[in-house]
Amino acid sequence: MPNEDVQKARLRLHQKKDRRQSILALSVLLLVLFLFIALLNWIGSIDLSFRAGQRPLDRFMNWAVIAILGFIGPYGFFLAKQAREIKLIERRLPDFLRDVAEAGRFGMTLAEAIVVSSGGRYGKLTPEIKKMAAQITWGVPAAEALRLFAERVKTPMVQRVVAIIVKSSDAGGDVADVLTMVSHDTKENQLTEDERRIAMSTYIAVIYISFMVFLVTIWILNVTFLPKMLEASGALAGAASAVQSPLAQNLPEVVYNIKVAFFVAAIVHALGDGILAGVLDTGRIPNGLRHSFIMLIIALLGFQLI
Repeated sequence: MPNEDVQKARLRLHQKKDRRQSILALSVLLLVLFLFIALLNWIGSIDLSFRAGQRPLDRFMNWAVIAILGFIGPYGFFLAKQAREIKLIERRLPDFLRDVAEAGRFGMTLAEAIVVSSGGRYGKLTPEIKKMAAQITWGVPAAEALRLFAERVKTPMVQRVVAIIVKSSDAGGDVADVLTMVSHDTKENQLTEDERRIAMSTYIAVIYISFMVFLVTIWILNVTFLPKMLEASGALAGAASAVQSPLAQNLPEVVYNIKVAFFVAAIVHALGDGILAGVLDTGRIPNGLRHSFIMLIIALLGFQLI
């Protein structure tokens, strides 16, 4: 194969569609679209109520929440799916390193060992290994193929492992022993990470429970306490002494403002708790968007039933 064709093949194998930008663009488009609908409901140009008797402000807030859901939903679940795929790739990485080390003990070079090990089954890692093997077969150095693999996966664990292997290969040491140690160290790190996730799952459950308790408290106040306030206001309005009371006259509006404050508090609570859950789960704020999405759905549906 001519050298130019080899270079094209290398570039084609290295290229990997990154849909993050397109998903983010879709999320922004949904955000703008639903915010526009919310604004039209607020100014009274259209009336898209979720139930009868909703004021323009109610309709605006409902559609504003849908706009937030449209923004964080696609992007948040895309990041969650991407994180799961990376986790599946990293989960089989120690097995691949062990097989490469075993092939190296039979006198094979690092490149030959990777090509031979590419015939194994490593789940989500298999396509990436086959890409490396194809690149090596077409004349790409093993170190370069590993570097391209690390750029495609883009995780700290893979980049650290590849850096160790490449430096060991360049130094001319026993790569098989290095691969064995790296495989063992990677497995230990994964076990430690699993233990941390199990421990953090308890705190994530506490976050969800506290959010549900918050919503139930608001529901109780809306169903029992606020209606009693309105009943008391009606009773006072019939008394002569209440005619001069501004509070009795404006109490229905005060109760409505309290309900709006409850709704805003629930939305802020859902966003903050979801982000916190993501930080506890993976240590990254964007991974909490799916938790925020779930909590916002619960809050929005819950307030439509009040």
